[in-house]
Parts: sequence; structure tokens; C-alpha cells
Amino acid sequence: MPTPNHELPEALYSAAQVRAIDAQLIDGGTPGIELMARAASVVWCALRQHWPEARSLCVMAGHGNNAGDGYLVAALARRAGWHVEVLAVTDPGRLQGDAATAHAEAQVAGVLVKHWSADDVLQGIVLDALLGTGLSGEVRGPYVAAIQAINASGLPVVAVDIPSGLSSDTGQILGCAVKADLTVSLVGLKFGLLTGQAADVVGALVFDDLLVGSPDLLTSPTVAQRLRPANLPRLAPRPPTAHKGKYGRVLVIGGDHGTGGATLMAAESSLRCGAGMVSLATRVEHVAPALTRLPEVMTVAVASANQLMPLLEAAAVLVVGPGMGQGAWARSLLSAVANADKPQVWDADALNLLASGYVSLPRGCVITPHPGEAARLLGSDVARVQADRASAAHQLAQKYASVVVLKGSGSLIAAPDGRLALCDKGHPAMATGGLGDVLSGVIGALLAQHLPPFEAACLAVWLHASAGEELGTHGRGLAATDLIPVIRRLLEEQQPCLS
Repeated sequence: MPTPNHELPEALYSAAQVRAIDAQLIDGGTPGIELMARAASVVWCALRQHWPEARSLCVMAGHGNNAGDGYLVAALARRAGWHVEVLAVTDPGRLQGDAATAHAEAQVAGVLVKHWSADDVLQGIVLDALLGTGLSGEVRGPYVAAIQAINASGLPVVAVDIPSGLSSDTGQILGCAVKADLTVSLVGLKFGLLTGQAADVVGALVFDDLLVGSPDLLTSPTVAQRLRPANLPRLAPRPPTAHKGKYGRVLVIGGDHGTGGATLMAAESSLRCGAGMVSLATRVEHVAPALTRLPEVMTVAVASANQLMPLLEAAAVLVVGPGMGQGAWARSLLSAVANADKPQVWDADALNLLASGYVSLPRGCVITPHPGEAARLLGSDVARVQADRASAAHQLAQKYASVVVLKGSGSLIAAPDGRLALCDKGHPAMATGGLGDVLSGVIGALLAQHLPPFEAACLAVWLHASAGEELGTHGRGLAATDLIPVIRRLLEEQQPCLS
């Protein structure tokens, strides 16, 4: 019997791409009902592993192949001696093909199948086999009430392939969605399970390719690459003769009146992630605190673009925007930065000034917008950005000819050449100020150590999110600077300084 894989794969697919893989398998001689039986076995195994003491199953079934999977799971449970019932939201007589065959097998196994009513009381483990990945618009009709009934039941819920109502392509909830405790993804891991609103409804996520076994099928076009330790970009080990001049000078620029802490966090994270030297250009009142907090960082007061120019010339990488503000001081400095032929990371108010049209972004930079900043950069709104995060990231990468880190649940890294990576690490405790400043500094340090922009952004996002996930286990009260020593440790664990 197939068993689900708790180590999720790298490749992420759209619903259409997974359907194409299914079709190729069937054309290659694997009957559709056999794939459905494999799917049911995997779901049944995952369900029992997750709730080993359970002995009662209620399947909420729709009308497509997702329902067929549910009927076959019901048959397996009934043959194992469980109390099982299937509540059909639409007439089972309308089922066709493999789904109809699965319905017939459930009946042969002695499964009680009846039409669902809003008055029905759900019992045991609830299996969501309502809608699957074919949903393209908002949930309608009796499915809305059925989803509401599942969510109101308070019972454990397992979703077949994807929680009903969640878009497998974007991770957005299409009106309403089943809130699952466990989701079993099949054949190809769907992109929408790992970004957008998915984390609120997916629960624990396991995957099985149903013994597809063909490398050609599972390396067909994908939506994105999921970041994991095995595919992270790598820094080269340092030779015994290494010296600071080989690993770049990062210049952090920002810190208007009252916001000097943002630049300190960016500078410290650059320092701790291996930049050879770090400088800080900021307001004069921040110099003394910066020297006290970070004596290793060369902190200089700048009042104008003219005073910034020598620092720009000496720098290898620029990190621009933390605490910068949008006033005359920020505009003056950013005008000079925009003309500097250096690798750059733009964040925070640098992005807001960019969105206003005040400056143009040099090609080949890294920008790190949250959804609000992304909306301003695209002349759109947050709802549209979040409705299709992958599309927004690609649009930004093309518009600004730069690598884009679209932050949020399931952060995305997009390159102008079309590459897209997704980081599914992180924790709700990371919802606090200053984390973006830390991330910008990490990216700057990796650029200074000669990683290309896309690779630097991918590694930095994974380190940052992994540190937050680890620290988030302690609960609320996470401070941005808490991440810095953990990021440093994770980087050394993954990529030691000495080979």
C-alpha cells in the first residue's frame, strides 16, 4: 500500500499541469480507476496515521473524481470495520466514468450513501471530497452550505488533494473553504497549497505521487520550485587565506529621524551573515548609538547626496530604504543611489519612492516588497496582488528588470527570466516590525559574497523564514533581532565556512 511522503517535493504545479500528468499516465496504460484506487489508499493510510484511535468516517462527496476518491476511501474504511457513511451533496446518479465506478464499489462494500441535508449531524473523521482542484470561480450552491457545515462541526477534517474552496493555482479562498486538519496532495504538489491564504485552511500537509515513477512526467513544466535544504544556492567555503576584502563592503543607507533602528538591524544582519565589511550611512543623531551597538560597523553621518558619494564609490553592495522615510533627505540620497552601478537591495521607503515615480530602479537589483508595497509598485491594490501572488511577482520582476521577493505567507522569489521559487517556512509569530530590515541585510551580505541576485534572495529568504519558524515555537513576543544569531547558525549548519 502506498504511504504518503512527509518530506514535500521541490516541484510545484498548477491544476492544469497535474491534469496533464494524469492524462499522460492514462494514455500510457495506467487505468484511471487504478490511479483513483492508489489515491484512496494513500488518503486512507494518512488518515489512520493522523488519527490512529478513530473508527468512524463521514465522507462529504461532490460529483467529480475528487468524490470518486472519497467513495473508495469509504469502501476501504468499511472493509476495515469502521462505521462509515457518505453524504452526497449532489445526486450520485450523475457520476460518470471512474467516479461512477468508485461509487458502485462503495455500495458493494456496504457503505451507507445518502443525500446530504443541512440537518445531518456529522460524526467521526470528516473526509472532504467535495470539489477538488477543478474549481475556477467562487464556491456556489449547496457546496457553500456543505463547507459551512464541515467547518461548524468541530470534527477532525481531512481533505483529498486540496481543501474544497481553495484555489490550487493561487492559494486564495474562493468565497469559502473547508478548514482541514490534514490535506493529502496527490500526483503533483499544487502551488496553491503553500502560499496566499492556504496556511489558514490546509492543516498538516502530506504528499504522494501515486507511484508515477516517470522522471519525465514530474519534470514537465512547473509553476515554481519549493526551497528546501537540498536545492538551496550555496556559498563557496572560504580558503585559509581568506580576508575581508574578498567578501565585499555592504553599505546600508537609511535611518531618518526616529527610525535609526531599522538600519541597525539591516547592518547587523549583514555583518553576521558574512559580509567582509559593513558601513552605515544615516542621520547624525544615530551615529553614536550605532557605534555603541555595533562598533564593527563603520557609521557615517550624511546630510546630503554629496556626502554619500564617497561611500557609494567604496561599497560593493547597497542596502537601501530601511527607516529612510520619504522626505527631502531620503529623496536626495535615493537619487544618488539610483545612479550607482552596484548590486542593490531596495526595501521599505525606497520602494515607496520608487512607486511614486520619483526615481528609476537600476537593472539587476533585488526588491523586497510586502503585498502593500507590491500593490503600489504595480498601481494595483492589495486584494489583487494577494489574489494571484505568482502573477504579481512575475509582473514586478518584468517591470523593474530585477529579482523580486514578494513577502508574506509562502514568500515568492521571482526573476526577470521567469524563474519562481517559493519558501513555505515561517511562523505567525513573525508578524512583527523589523523583520524586513533583517532580511534586506541578509540579502546584501550574500550578494557581497558573490551570489547572483536570484540565488542570494532564495537563500536569504529560506534562512530568514527558517529562523522565524524555529523561534516561533516559543510563541508571541518575537523580536526581529532575535532572528540574527539563529540565521547565522543556520547558515553555518547548511554551508560551513570551511569545507
